[in-house]
Amino acid sequence: MNPANPLIVQADRSVFLEAFNPLAEQARAALAPFAELVSSPEHLHTYRVTPLSLWNAASTGLGPEEMVAALTQYAKFPLPANVETDIRELAGRWGRLTLEQFDNGLLLITTESDGALLTELSRHKAVAPLLGDRLSERVFAVPPAHRGVLKQALIEVGWPVDDRAGYAEGDAFAVALAPSLDVRDYQREAAEAFYQAGSERGGSGVVVLAPGAGKTVVGITAMSLVGQRTLVLTTNRTSVNQWRREILQKTQLSPDDVREYAPGKDLAPVTLCTYQMLTHRKRGSQSSDEGAYPHMALIGASEWGLIIYDEVHLLPAPVFRLTAEVQARRRLGLTATLIREDGREGDVFALIGPKRYDQPWKTLEAAGWIAEADCAEVRLRLPPEERLSYATAPDRDKHRIAAENPAKRRVLAQLLRQHAGQPTLIIGQYLDQLELMGQDTEAPVITGKTPQAERERLFQAFREGRLKTLILSKVGNFALDLPDAEVLVQVSGAFGSRQEEAQRLGRLLRPKADGRGAHFYTLVTRETSEEDFAHHRQLFLAEQGYSYRILDEEKVG
Repeated sequence: MNPANPLIVQADRSVFLEAFNPLAEQARAALAPFAELVSSPEHLHTYRVTPLSLWNAASTGLGPEEMVAALTQYAKFPLPANVETDIRELAGRWGRLTLEQFDNGLLLITTESDGALLTELSRHKAVAPLLGDRLSERVFAVPPAHRGVLKQALIEVGWPVDDRAGYAEGDAFAVALAPSLDVRDYQREAAEAFYQAGSERGGSGVVVLAPGAGKTVVGITAMSLVGQRTLVLTTNRTSVNQWRREILQKTQLSPDDVREYAPGKDLAPVTLCTYQMLTHRKRGSQSSDEGAYPHMALIGASEWGLIIYDEVHLLPAPVFRLTAEVQARRRLGLTATLIREDGREGDVFALIGPKRYDQPWKTLEAAGWIAEADCAEVRLRLPPEERLSYATAPDRDKHRIAAENPAKRRVLAQLLRQHAGQPTLIIGQYLDQLELMGQDTEAPVITGKTPQAERERLFQAFREGRLKTLILSKVGNFALDLPDAEVLVQVSGAFGSRQEEAQRLGRLLRPKADGRGAHFYTLVTRETSEEDFAHHRQLFLAEQGYSYRILDEEKVG
């Protein structure tokens, strides 16, 4: 027993961290690789050790003994016996099942000599239809078409598979990096951790890096390592344009080598496509209809050697289904957070691959690779007349009433005066609210209906400093290359979305030329559901080491 230590480990695998303890940061760094943050009030943060958090850690080479040792080193009290056992047994499941190539088929192999595990799994109703003949006590044949769905099914029943079956080679296409490109050490490490030259485990998985840390460079470096035709899937056309611009700047490829997907046109060696295009469904068709998604054939239409999934935590369900069919292609997922609000993190693990590389945001900040950010939550009251409307509204309407609090327009004006002359982004959920703020500030409002050419014109004006303020709907959550933004004011958001909170802060994290920090403000209505949602939104960033100052509206400006 060591009362000076900061961790309290519970028998239900929850872990409490004393945030005020002098050893808190060391303990957090040791705990975060294999535990998930649940909540982070001021003094006591709660983590939970889950099967998926253990398997992700195990897939990176972190062993059960190291996990137990980390808890033991920082725990106040002896570890509950069941926690030690659970960690060893759950993390120890990784590697006990492997998928391997044999002739033109696949083998599901267990390391156990008696084959009892395979017998049990083969009788599970979700697994049995996906297996072929049993070849021995330790081996089942697996039809290649079932490679992805079998991994999904096994994750669901609590048994991850280490996929060592390798990949079909795509058409060769050399990608030479531009001589002027200075790939940072961590970017190269991330690309190499994914590729793992000569390793049967390499070629699939997810790289997790903060927005602004250069995930695009990781993808480009991976393209150069693979040296084959590449398909890049991303969130929107702004992101497509950004990827194309970055690839042409940072490689020696020509414009003809890198093109956006267009139906009926020839595919380029590096083809870019949005998830929206890929999942476009024929009018009147059902998702189960054959041919319902006419552009889905894109993934199988060329001998891709690499498929890059940008913002992989946003992967739509239809793309999951298709990805299950292309497990023989190398797959790289890029993201700032593995959090999915639909709870399908297990599908990312099974179908894209385990986490191959991760760097804490604060580590990158300390090294100067991303900007230092000051986060503040500004709390303000509803006007009396709105308070009555809120009190009598149905629960489903309460969030919007709180989010559209008219007092936010006054506080926004004060923040803009306080940061006059600094490049500022204003992001919100509700278009009527944003239009009013656009009238107040005389700043342009970009929504999903803004034509792509107009978006690009406004973004370029912001980059060049000719435009100091932009107002964005949720189209501003992702893939915006606006490196000089110094202030972001979040006036409303999508309920308790942790991933949205992280991505919005990420709009500010590109390092500034003069080393200046960034300011992230969230406007929250007091004594409403918006307070609860704001707390939940901040959980992921709290795990990364960010804390929010709480400001009263009277203190602003």
